[in-house]
Amino acid sequence: MDLGLKDRVYVVTGATRGLGNAAARELAADGAKLVVTGRSAESAERAAAGLGPDAVGVAADNADPGTAARLAAIARERFGRFDGVLISVGGPPPGFVADITDEQWRTAFESVFLGAVRLARTAAAELEEGGVIGFVLSGSVHEPIAGLTVSNGLRPGLAGFAKSLADELGPRGIRVVGVLPGRIDTDRVRELDEMSADPAATRAASESRVPLRRYGTPQEFGRAAAFLLSPAASYVTGVMLPVDGGLRHGF
Repeated sequence: MDLGLKDRVYVVTGATRGLGNAAARELAADGAKLVVTGRSAESAERAAAGLGPDAVGVAADNADPGTAARLAAIARERFGRFDGVLISVGGPPPGFVADITDEQWRTAFESVFLGAVRLARTAAAELEEGGVIGFVLSGSVHEPIAGLTVSNGLRPGLAGFAKSLADELGPRGIRVVGVLPGRIDTDRVRELDEMSADPAATRAASESRVPLRRYGTPQEFGRAAAFLLSPAASYVTGVMLPVDGGLRHGF
């Protein structure tokens, strides 16, 4: 299936590893041109090199108020257009309610929540009809995940913001979507598994909860994200798509 991504230009944040990188790879494989970001110039440029000649890597901090406008400008300067953004933010540190300080909450809010809002707000002002804003969120939008208190607090708020934005931008022909990963086999998920007393048992228990009886692969997540960002999904907006092997059974 041709997703219609050839020569379309997207900004993908947090694309040096994990789910952001997986989505960027699938977009590039279908012909999209990309501005990908990472915490350092070296990691961003390395990720871009792995995507091919139609990708540029940029060091960017989502908590910096100037980041959003800078990324949109780079997309237009380098490729002549700007069609959408996938906002992928690294997960905040794990921890329980009693362990997390006010400063940790503020830092996570600036990066995970407010940084994402700024990126989306800037994209909304820059995009034309047919544009799309995507968020990589988490299954915690629907159900808290033990030990990820900060993420549990911030991700559902972003989902609500995304749905509100979809209503506001729909009349302009701009779509807003969210992708909710479950247990995808990334470095972060493996790190979280290793924090348990018995990592093998933790993985087995997690796999037993989903009908497919396994963790998803980054490529499977990337394909779903690329579809939602593509013109092939031109009548899909305001949705939060679980990519979790069937873990969530509700509608």
